Amino acid sequence: MSRRVKRKATRSKVIDEESRLKKRAIEVELDWTSLPDDTVVQLFSYLNYRDRACLSSTCKIWRVLGATNCLWSSLDLRAHKFDAGTAASMADRCVQLQKLRFRGVESANAIMNLGARGLREISGDFCREITDSTLSVMAARHDKLESLQLGPEFCERISSDAIKMVGLCCPKLRKLRLSGVRDVGEDAINALAKNCKQLEEICFMDCLNVDAVALGNVVSVRFLSVAGTRNINWNLASQVWSKLPNLIGLDVSRTEIFPTEVLKLLSSTESLKVMCALNCPSLEAEGDFSRYSIRDKLLLAFFKDTFKGVASLFADNTKNRSVFVDWRDKKIGDKYLNPIMIWLEWILSHSLLRIAESNPQGLGEFWISQGAALLLSLVQSLQEDVQERAATGLATFVVIDDENATVDFERAEVVMSNGGIRLLLDLARSSREGLQSEAAKALANLSVNADVAKSVAEEGGINILSDLARSMNRLVAEEAAGGLWNLSVGEEHKGAIARAGGVKALVNLIFKWSSGSDGVLERAAGALANLAADDKCSTEVAIAGGVQALVLLARFCKSEGVQEQIDSRGSSQYCSRLLSVVRYAVTCDLQEAAGALWNLSFDDRNRETIAAVGGVEALVALAQSCSNASAGLQERAAGALWGLSVSEANSIAIGQGGGVAPLIALASSDAEDVHETAAGALWNLAFNSGNAFRIVEEEGVPALVRLCSSSVSKMARFMAALALAYMFDGRMDKIVETLPSSETKSVSLDNARRMALKQIEAFVLTFSDPQSFYAAAASSTPASLVQVTEAARIPEAGHLRCSAAEIGRFVTMLRNPSSTLKACAAFALLQFTVPGGRHAMFHAILIQKTGAQRVLRAAAAAATAPIEAKIFARIVLRNLEHHFGEIAI
Repeated sequence: MSRRVKRKATRSKVIDEESRLKKRAIEVELDWTSLPDDTVVQLFSYLNYRDRACLSSTCKIWRVLGATNCLWSSLDLRAHKFDAGTAASMADRCVQLQKLRFRGVESANAIMNLGARGLREISGDFCREITDSTLSVMAARHDKLESLQLGPEFCERISSDAIKMVGLCCPKLRKLRLSGVRDVGEDAINALAKNCKQLEEICFMDCLNVDAVALGNVVSVRFLSVAGTRNINWNLASQVWSKLPNLIGLDVSRTEIFPTEVLKLLSSTESLKVMCALNCPSLEAEGDFSRYSIRDKLLLAFFKDTFKGVASLFADNTKNRSVFVDWRDKKIGDKYLNPIMIWLEWILSHSLLRIAESNPQGLGEFWISQGAALLLSLVQSLQEDVQERAATGLATFVVIDDENATVDFERAEVVMSNGGIRLLLDLARSSREGLQSEAAKALANLSVNADVAKSVAEEGGINILSDLARSMNRLVAEEAAGGLWNLSVGEEHKGAIARAGGVKALVNLIFKWSSGSDGVLERAAGALANLAADDKCSTEVAIAGGVQALVLLARFCKSEGVQEQIDSRGSSQYCSRLLSVVRYAVTCDLQEAAGALWNLSFDDRNRETIAAVGGVEALVALAQSCSNASAGLQERAAGALWGLSVSEANSIAIGQGGGVAPLIALASSDAEDVHETAAGALWNLAFNSGNAFRIVEEEGVPALVRLCSSSVSKMARFMAALALAYMFDGRMDKIVETLPSSETKSVSLDNARRMALKQIEAFVLTFSDPQSFYAAAASSTPASLVQVTEAARIPEAGHLRCSAAEIGRFVTMLRNPSSTLKACAAFALLQFTVPGGRHAMFHAILIQKTGAQRVLRAAAAAATAPIEAKIFARIVLRNLEHHFGEIAI
């Protein structure tokens, strides 16, 4: 027995043992309630509050365990809709609630219904609509509050009155962080100073006005931030703040503070240890930076090494770049420095994010040399909100042009080279949905860089993002879909996405978030569009129900971004469900889904499935509505109809469904890419005589003539000429003869025919050089034909695939009495059989099966045929010889 056989036999035993154990496991009924209580509580701790509540309802034991105080001491409400009704239903569990995070004004108003009067910390996002009354009631109901944070979005509707109420109602307040308040006046600040004796940290960031003198009355403050705040009298502020007896840390980043005031604060404030002044233009314009080096004082600014400066706070020897990590691991530091480091992490994450969002000029070197490393260090913080902001900062600073989604590749590669991909993937695997969302966003933006995308895939990021795309949290699912979208651009990643279950997850997103979630839909449809361009993944998309999803998005969604993607891709069990849920998605993005249907329509089975679930009607309606839309949406709408019209049944349905007129309109677009897809669709439609007559009726001949004569795209001109040739090769005449005169009297077929044939002749002549043609006619050597072939060849035409019926029609056209159509038919067959074309061999086989060699020889030898038809026919015969050899011919 060989070694290989031995290993195989051993493996077989293992398989048998595994099968036996699996069988036994099936026979044994598992009792989840027998798990230790501590284990169950630990499992509950990884769930959001809604999942926790659902799981608690499964049995009495878990209901008791699910109400354990430690599980409800902290609550993050940001992931899901939270209103007064939900709050009331949770009130009995939240008696011991200590820490709360919420999002938006509806959640803020609902907090009062929790009845959690013992709350110590409240933190809110998206607080732009929160008013004085909401904040005042919040403060009045929670008099034990120690920390209040609203931002980083601007709190534009909050005034000094509400801040004064906070001071009056929350005497135990230790930390107050507010962003974007218009005015923080003297009365409000004095109320804080008088009533909140333990107030250690104040952050009034990005405010319009702050009474700097009044801040000097808050003698308990240890950490003060006015980052981004305008209209501060820095001369008065430096005089007053320098007298604050407990001030340790001061943040004046993104302000217009002057160098003299910076020096005054550093030198005169005895207790001050750290001053942060990032992105302060007046300070950075100063030429002499050496004078800011003051003993036992640390100034953080763009012109100084932040890591080295922070490391100088510690007496221990530490590597500068690892100072934050070493401090967290308790390798360095002391109790005195811990509050400073915690505050530093928070204000750095906030300032770096704000700076990344504004993207000021001239900071490229900062981001490369230390900004990226700072964000990566902060991603590892023990403070969840710091981690979130740092991840958002990484997602933001690499994007240097929001409008065009342009990513700075050098910045992206710095993140990758510093181990950022692994850190972000670890964050994405967190049980905290806020971290998952921001990490996925960063991975998505970074993956625009092909090298970073490869690193993400190699580190297991595709599996992680596919898992996150299944999240019940819309924000997490949206960012994960964005990551898969960018990764799916790379051909090497498409198979991995399919194997990880990403296709099914993306299709399900369209079902799950069909209403009011255009960001999710655009990303999901965009990823499916890219995946469907791959033959194997195209099948996966169809099996997963993607055809129905994309068709119905095309039918009902109005936003262009999704529509463009729909028009590029392609089982019935989901159809009725989709019709009911997607009908309400009136704001979703159509461009992505349109592109997806276009790609799917290349496959015969997908093409029929798309038609069966109403794709033809949906795409015709889309084409009718997008005449003034973006070029991308127009291209994809026409492209999807082009793909569907390959089937004659679909072609007839498109014509009867009103698809001719919008395609003619799109053929007049200013965009070259739209010319090609519209011309391709009209070429397919014109094969049917009924459609050909409709094109004439809808004034399509002048549009095709203009396209054939003036389009920049050779392919558009070529397909427009073929469409005109189909229309006037005689077959349409037989249809017209059967129609009542009332239907044809308004159509001048003779004028249209003369116009079309004249343009076809002109088009063919653009590829004809009389001198080389007569030389080829006088010579029997292959070299003379090679020269003509190279001049006449349209390389892109080699990607077109014709059916046997189409090839047969061109062969029949070689016998047409019109010399123009003879030349056009020979020219077309030349393009389809030129060696090197993607489908040249397939076309050669079709020509051989029709026995067309005799017709080609006759055309090449006909005395009355135009010289173009003769030479092109000879070249086609030569192409066939190349494919089969002289004996076969």
